[in-house]
Amino acid sequence: MKEMKEMLQKGFLVMVVLLFFACKGKDKTEKDNRDTPNKGTIRISADESFKPVIEEQIKMHHSTFPDTKILVSYKPEVECLKDLQNDSTRMILIARGLTKNESSIFESGLGYKPQFGILAYDAVAVIVNHASPDSVFTVKELQNILSGKSKRIAVMDGKNATSTVRFLQDSVLRGNKFGENVVASKNSDDVIDIVSKNENVVGFVGLSWVGDSYDSKQVANLQKIRLALVECVRCEEKGLFAKPSQATISYAQYPLPRPLYYILKENSAGLGTGFMNFMSLERGQLIFKRALLVPAKMNFKVRSGKIKDAD
Repeated sequence: MKEMKEMLQKGFLVMVVLLFFACKGKDKTEKDNRDTPNKGTIRISADESFKPVIEEQIKMHHSTFPDTKILVSYKPEVECLKDLQNDSTRMILIARGLTKNESSIFESGLGYKPQFGILAYDAVAVIVNHASPDSVFTVKELQNILSGKSKRIAVMDGKNATSTVRFLQDSVLRGNKFGENVVASKNSDDVIDIVSKNENVVGFVGLSWVGDSYDSKQVANLQKIRLALVECVRCEEKGLFAKPSQATISYAQYPLPRPLYYILKENSAGLGTGFMNFMSLERGQLIFKRALLVPAKMNFKVRSGKIKDAD
């Protein structure tokens, strides 16, 4: 009996030791599966009107941090905000931040407020067919087109509330409704295609779809359509018109600029924080600059200098 008791005690001790190490191994595995700023996998959502420049950011981030994987879904702005409410999406990229009410709702559900900020400044580009009778617009003329007072057809970059749709309704129509002449396309590519085939159509897309002179596809698109000039409403000299560009956005000459925000739902330093930092620092800001957006975090200026010859 004594020997049996000793054997049971030893067996129990062995089981306790094995269970202890199994739990330690499990904790370590779970810890290893958590993403860090430069390792792991996350899902994000981005407004489709920013797709070209976000694709470049993700491509360069993956090249710099090969142990990361950022899975992005491109969709209308309102759908991105819905995704942020889900546990699977920790970051969205849209054209606005959170309202006080939205921040409070997230704080009550999560225990903390998501952080958000501006990464760069984009613009809504007005595009027309090469054969269009008019490629110069006042803001009043754009209001007439979007409200239906003009007979010209306006084409938007999505069937739901994209950032382009919201921006034009808020900033140009001042909250008024679109006219029946305003139609929705599938996406930004579709807007460009429709405008290229119809001379009486005016299209509205994000600048990153038509502004990058280093992108062969965008250069080809500009052979099909042209950027319209829009009245500068803040210029002291009247009668000035501008196309969207880094310079005209920076100097407030183009009247349809908009910000590109990140909204991040992380209360610890994970891959979302790492990707946000990447886009905020020099390499990411240079990608925005190269895509002809205006970087918001870093001010890149070309300065003239003189080299004094040695005596």
